[in-house]
Amino acid sequence: MEEYLDTFQNLLIEYTPKVLTALAILIVGLFAIKFIVRASKKIMGKRGVDITLQKFLGDLISWSLKALLFVTVVSQLGVATTSFAAIIGAAGLAVGLALQGSLSNFAGGAIIMIFKPFKIGDLIEAQGVTGVVKEIQIFTTHLNTPGNKLAIIPNGTLSNGNIINYTAEGKLRVDLTFGVSYDADIKQSKEILMEVLASNPKVLKDPAPSVNVSELADSSVNFAVRPWANVADYWDVYFETTENVKLALDKAGIEIPYPHSVEIQKEG
Repeated sequence: MEEYLDTFQNLLIEYTPKVLTALAILIVGLFAIKFIVRASKKIMGKRGVDITLQKFLGDLISWSLKALLFVTVVSQLGVATTSFAAIIGAAGLAVGLALQGSLSNFAGGAIIMIFKPFKIGDLIEAQGVTGVVKEIQIFTTHLNTPGNKLAIIPNGTLSNGNIINYTAEGKLRVDLTFGVSYDADIKQSKEILMEVLASNPKVLKDPAPSVNVSELADSSVNFAVRPWANVADYWDVYFETTENVKLALDKAGIEIPYPHSVEIQKEG
């Protein structure tokens, strides 16, 4: 019993300073990490870094420093860090192989947040989906489609595919085609189409809208009508122009050709 007590006393004397030192390092380290993360976010906020990117980088700094702190505390207790590092490396490799898709999405999210091909509120088209960017998360991006549906796209495929940002330039061209009869006066038809565009306040003056003959089709002369609009007014201009063109051409007595079915009667 005396031998066990002596051994326990020796261990207590040997490890108590190490435990207290490790505990002190842990407490001070956690406070220091919290301060560093808070200061980093404050600096990024002053420099206008996107809020989502601020949170992402803040979490990355926090977890990296906590991992380093954990290794420091364990080494202070006398555990061999070389073996510990090997275990962490093997575990990291196993986790990486199991989560290849998630890590790809994680990397894609980092790329999107750093290079910013789009931001929250932009109208984009990607992976066959068109919608307004509602939220950019670490693994996925959420789009609100024109039909008010929520589309969730993995960041891995999103960052590696084609992205069309309709909002980036601030203005969009509306591409419309209207056909008139070959009997109609081309000059008059063109003037009517231009009047329709000029009378719509949502059609921008700069860039100027254009109306040009685009095709001499089988049964019609087709005009390429190209008004410009702000992104928010795109569909208003599209639908209003289509309706107003029909009304204006009808009022001027200009025919809009349409397919006719011809019935052939057989004799006998």
